[in-house]
Amino acid sequence: MTIPTANDYRNIYCVGRNYRLHAAELGNAVPESPMIFSKPTHAVVPMDGQEILLPGGQGEIHYEAELVWIAGRQYEPGMAPHELYTHFTVGLDLTLRDVQDGLKAKGYPWLAAKGFRHAAPLGRWLRYEPAAELRGDIFAMRLNGVEVQRGDAADMVFGLAELTAHVGGIYGIGPGDLLFTGTPAGVGKLAGGDSAELLWRGESVGAATFRV
Repeated sequence: MTIPTANDYRNIYCVGRNYRLHAAELGNAVPESPMIFSKPTHAVVPMDGQEILLPGGQGEIHYEAELVWIAGRQYEPGMAPHELYTHFTVGLDLTLRDVQDGLKAKGYPWLAAKGFRHAAPLGRWLRYEPAAELRGDIFAMRLNGVEVQRGDAADMVFGLAELTAHVGGIYGIGPGDLLFTGTPAGVGKLAGGDSAELLWRGESVGAATFRV
């Protein structure tokens, strides 16, 4: 697959509470099996230096930096990640936190809190490399020039292979499907005028300014 574009995107799968310290900072239990939710493709927006518009009047908007993979073929049982994914990047799972808390209290799905337009900003795609799975390579987010999140895929509760088997076996994974793999500790609030930068191994892979 060539470098993916918006025309390639299909299903967007996201994993909740996949870093223990993040679950702890929100007062949530670590799940015993992967907690999967989804976003519509309209949530995706590139972090290519542009201004990104976010919804106002619905409470706090939180950032969650994550490693994201995109599939290049149809999943088959037993398939290794490097056989399925062609590229990866660092992205943001944006959350309307007050809306989410209200939905959780009622036992409702999270779509209104996680699936709004521009809720899935993505950095530029990088060629898949197995080292991104578990060898201590670091991704990070800077907010207004200050590092606020730093993650290591080796710290994921459920690794990429396990997540792939779980999602692929239950829902299916095909070409153009995206997998957000969870966020480390350090999530916080975005405000109008904030600038964010996403990094992989210390190199910028995406930047944007937000308008609420």
